[in-house]
Amino acid sequence: MKKKGPAKVEIQDLPTVSQVEIELKKENRKREFRQVLRTTVFTLVVVTAAAVIAAVLMFPVLQIKGDSMAETLENGDVVIATSFQDYRPGDIVAFYHNNTLLVKRVIAVSGDSVSLEEDGTVVVNGVKLSEPYLTQKALGECNIDFPCKVPNEELFVIGDNRETSIDSRNTALGTVEKDLVVGKLFFRVWPLKGLGTI
Repeated sequence: MKKKGPAKVEIQDLPTVSQVEIELKKENRKREFRQVLRTTVFTLVVVTAAAVIAAVLMFPVLQIKGDSMAETLENGDVVIATSFQDYRPGDIVAFYHNNTLLVKRVIAVSGDSVSLEEDGTVVVNGVKLSEPYLTQKALGECNIDFPCKVPNEELFVIGDNRETSIDSRNTALGTVEKDLVVGKLFFRVWPLKGLGTI
Protein backbone atom coordinates (compact mmCIF):
# COMPACT_ATOMS: atom_id res chain seq x y z
CA MET A 1 0.00 0.00 0.00
CA LYS A 2 1.43 3.31 -1.09
CA LYS A 3 1.53 6.11 1.40
CA LYS A 4 -0.08 9.28 0.27
CA GLY A 5 2.17 12.25 0.49
CA PRO A 6 1.00 15.69 1.52
CA ALA A 7 -1.40 17.29 -0.97
CA LYS A 8 0.21 19.74 -3.26
CA VAL A 9 -1.06 23.30 -2.81
CA GLU A 10 -0.55 25.62 -5.68
CA ILE A 11 0.04 29.21 -4.67
CA GLN A 12 -1.11 31.63 -7.24
CA ASP A 13 0.80 34.74 -7.82
CA LEU A 14 -0.29 37.54 -5.52
CA PRO A 15 -1.71 40.64 -7.25
CA THR A 16 0.61 43.51 -7.71
CA VAL A 17 0.02 46.88 -6.06
CA SER A 18 -1.12 48.40 -9.35
CA GLN A 19 -3.66 45.60 -9.86
CA VAL A 20 -5.05 46.17 -6.36
CA GLU A 21 -5.31 49.90 -7.05
CA ILE A 22 -7.17 49.23 -10.32
CA GLU A 23 -9.66 46.92 -8.54
CA LEU A 24 -10.17 49.48 -5.77
CA LYS A 25 -10.85 52.19 -8.34
CA LYS A 26 -13.45 49.93 -10.05
CA GLU A 27 -15.20 49.25 -6.71
CA ASN A 28 -15.14 52.96 -5.84
CA ARG A 29 -16.68 53.80 -9.23
CA LYS A 30 -19.43 51.21 -8.68
CA ARG A 31 -20.15 52.57 -5.20
CA GLU A 32 -20.23 56.18 -6.51
CA PHE A 33 -22.54 55.14 -9.37
CA ARG A 34 -24.96 53.42 -6.95
CA GLN A 35 -24.92 56.49 -4.71
CA VAL A 36 -25.60 58.87 -7.63
CA LEU A 37 -28.37 56.55 -8.87
CA ARG A 38 -30.02 56.46 -5.42
CA THR A 39 -29.77 60.25 -5.09
CA THR A 40 -31.19 60.78 -8.60
CA VAL A 41 -34.12 58.40 -8.01
CA PHE A 42 -34.88 60.01 -4.64
CA THR A 43 -34.76 63.50 -6.18
CA LEU A 44 -37.06 62.46 -9.03
CA VAL A 45 -39.57 60.94 -6.61
CA VAL A 46 -39.58 64.08 -4.44
CA VAL A 47 -39.92 66.42 -7.45
CA THR A 48 -42.70 64.29 -8.95
CA ALA A 49 -44.59 64.19 -5.65
CA ALA A 50 -44.23 67.97 -5.27
CA ALA A 51 -45.48 68.50 -8.84
CA VAL A 52 -48.49 66.24 -8.26
CA ILE A 53 -49.35 68.02 -4.99
CA ALA A 54 -49.00 71.43 -6.66
CA ALA A 55 -51.16 70.29 -9.58
CA VAL A 56 -53.86 68.92 -7.30
CA LEU A 57 -53.90 71.83 -4.87
CA MET A 58 -53.05 74.78 -7.10
CA PHE A 59 -54.11 73.70 -10.61
CA PRO A 60 -56.81 71.02 -10.39
CA VAL A 61 -57.69 69.29 -13.67
CA LEU A 62 -61.44 68.73 -14.08
CA GLN A 63 -63.68 66.99 -16.59
CA ILE A 64 -67.02 68.61 -17.36
CA LYS A 65 -70.08 66.39 -16.80
CA GLY A 66 -73.48 67.44 -18.10
CA ASP A 67 -74.65 70.36 -20.20
CA SER A 68 -75.45 73.13 -17.71
CA MET A 69 -72.57 75.24 -19.12
CA ALA A 70 -73.27 74.54 -22.81
CA GLU A 71 -72.22 76.01 -25.21
CA THR A 72 -69.31 77.56 -23.33
CA LEU A 73 -68.26 74.16 -21.95
CA GLU A 74 -69.51 70.83 -23.28
CA ASN A 75 -69.89 67.43 -21.65
CA GLY A 76 -66.47 65.71 -21.64
CA ASP A 77 -64.34 68.87 -21.89
CA VAL A 78 -61.19 68.73 -19.75
CA VAL A 79 -60.25 72.01 -18.08
CA ILE A 80 -57.66 73.38 -15.67
CA ALA A 81 -58.65 75.52 -12.71
CA THR A 82 -56.58 77.76 -10.51
CA SER A 83 -57.04 78.09 -6.78
CA PHE A 84 -58.21 81.60 -6.35
CA GLN A 85 -60.00 83.67 -3.74
CA ASP A 86 -60.93 86.85 -5.61
CA TYR A 87 -63.89 85.70 -7.71
CA ARG A 88 -65.57 88.23 -9.97
CA PRO A 89 -68.76 88.30 -12.03
CA GLY A 90 -68.16 86.47 -15.30
CA ASP A 91 -65.68 83.95 -13.82
CA ILE A 92 -66.49 80.27 -14.30
CA VAL A 93 -65.93 78.38 -11.05
CA ALA A 94 -65.98 74.80 -9.83
CA PHE A 95 -67.41 74.17 -6.38
CA TYR A 96 -68.69 71.37 -4.17
CA HIS A 97 -72.39 70.86 -3.45
CA ASN A 98 -73.46 67.71 -1.59
CA ASN A 99 -70.12 66.02 -2.41
CA THR A 100 -70.63 66.70 -6.12
CA LEU A 101 -68.38 69.02 -8.11
CA LEU A 102 -70.42 71.56 -10.08
CA VAL A 103 -69.35 74.21 -12.60
CA LYS A 104 -71.24 77.52 -13.01
CA ARG A 105 -70.63 81.16 -13.89
CA VAL A 106 -70.37 83.83 -11.16
CA ILE A 107 -73.10 86.42 -11.69
CA ALA A 108 -72.85 88.38 -8.45
CA VAL A 109 -70.70 88.52 -5.30
CA SER A 110 -71.18 89.37 -1.61
CA GLY A 111 -73.51 92.32 -1.07
CA ASP A 112 -74.82 92.46 -4.66
CA SER A 113 -78.56 92.54 -5.35
CA VAL A 114 -79.76 90.17 -8.09
CA SER A 115 -83.05 90.16 -10.00
CA LEU A 116 -84.30 88.24 -13.04
CA GLU A 117 -86.78 89.55 -15.57
CA GLU A 118 -89.45 87.32 -17.15
CA ASP A 119 -87.36 86.81 -20.31
CA GLY A 120 -84.33 85.69 -18.26
CA THR A 121 -82.43 88.97 -18.35
CA VAL A 122 -80.23 89.21 -15.25
CA VAL A 123 -80.13 92.51 -13.35
CA VAL A 124 -77.37 93.10 -10.78
CA ASN A 125 -77.53 96.21 -8.59
CA GLY A 126 -80.13 97.70 -10.95
CA VAL A 127 -78.02 97.19 -14.11
CA LYS A 128 -78.94 94.68 -16.83
CA LEU A 129 -76.03 92.33 -17.51
CA SER A 130 -74.53 92.07 -20.98
CA GLU A 131 -73.95 88.33 -21.44
CA PRO A 132 -72.37 87.69 -24.85
CA TYR A 133 -71.53 84.09 -23.83
CA LEU A 134 -75.23 83.11 -23.87
CA THR A 135 -76.92 81.59 -26.91
CA GLN A 136 -80.36 82.17 -25.38
CA LYS A 137 -81.83 83.66 -22.23
CA ALA A 138 -84.34 81.78 -20.07
CA LEU A 139 -85.86 82.08 -16.62
CA GLY A 140 -85.17 78.36 -16.07
CA GLU A 141 -85.77 76.52 -12.80
CA CYS A 142 -86.30 79.65 -10.73
CA ASN A 143 -88.11 79.46 -7.37
CA ILE A 144 -86.44 82.17 -5.25
CA ASP A 145 -87.76 85.61 -4.41
CA PHE A 146 -86.23 88.64 -6.12
CA PRO A 147 -84.45 90.86 -5.52
CA CYS A 148 -81.97 88.50 -3.85
CA LYS A 149 -79.11 89.95 -1.83
CA VAL A 150 -75.96 87.81 -1.95
CA PRO A 151 -74.82 86.96 1.61
CA ASN A 152 -71.33 87.76 2.87
CA GLU A 153 -68.58 85.42 1.55
CA GLU A 154 -70.97 83.80 -0.92
CA LEU A 155 -71.48 83.85 -4.71
CA PHE A 156 -74.57 83.90 -6.90
CA VAL A 157 -73.92 81.48 -9.79
CA ILE A 158 -75.85 80.51 -12.92
CA GLY A 159 -75.09 77.98 -15.67
CA ASP A 160 -74.78 79.28 -19.24
CA ASN A 161 -77.45 76.82 -20.40
CA ARG A 162 -80.13 78.83 -18.64
CA GLU A 163 -83.05 76.57 -19.60
CA THR A 164 -81.74 73.42 -17.89
CA SER A 165 -79.18 74.58 -15.29
CA ILE A 166 -80.08 74.21 -11.60
CA ASP A 167 -78.19 76.98 -9.86
CA SER A 168 -78.55 79.94 -7.48
CA ARG A 169 -81.95 80.70 -9.03
CA ASN A 170 -83.26 77.61 -7.25
CA THR A 171 -83.41 76.83 -3.52
CA ALA A 172 -82.04 73.34 -4.31
CA LEU A 173 -78.63 75.04 -4.68
CA GLY A 174 -78.90 78.67 -3.60
CA THR A 175 -75.87 80.90 -3.24
CA VAL A 176 -72.46 79.20 -2.91
CA GLU A 177 -70.07 79.69 -0.02
CA LYS A 178 -66.61 80.76 -1.19
CA ASP A 179 -65.06 78.08 1.03
CA LEU A 180 -66.65 75.41 -1.18
CA VAL A 181 -65.12 76.78 -4.38
CA VAL A 182 -62.28 74.64 -5.79
CA GLY A 183 -61.10 77.27 -8.22
CA LYS A 184 -61.65 79.40 -11.29
CA LEU A 185 -61.56 77.61 -14.66
CA PHE A 186 -59.09 79.27 -17.00
CA PHE A 187 -57.85 76.81 -19.64
CA ARG A 188 -59.41 74.01 -21.73
CA VAL A 189 -57.02 71.17 -22.65
CA TRP A 190 -59.52 68.82 -24.33
CA PRO A 191 -60.83 68.49 -26.97
CA LEU A 192 -57.87 69.80 -28.95
CA LYS A 193 -60.12 71.87 -31.22
CA GLY A 194 -61.18 73.82 -28.13
CA LEU A 195 -57.67 74.16 -26.68
CA GLY A 196 -57.16 77.58 -25.12
CA THR A 197 -58.28 79.97 -22.43
CA ILE A 198 -61.88 79.95 -21.29
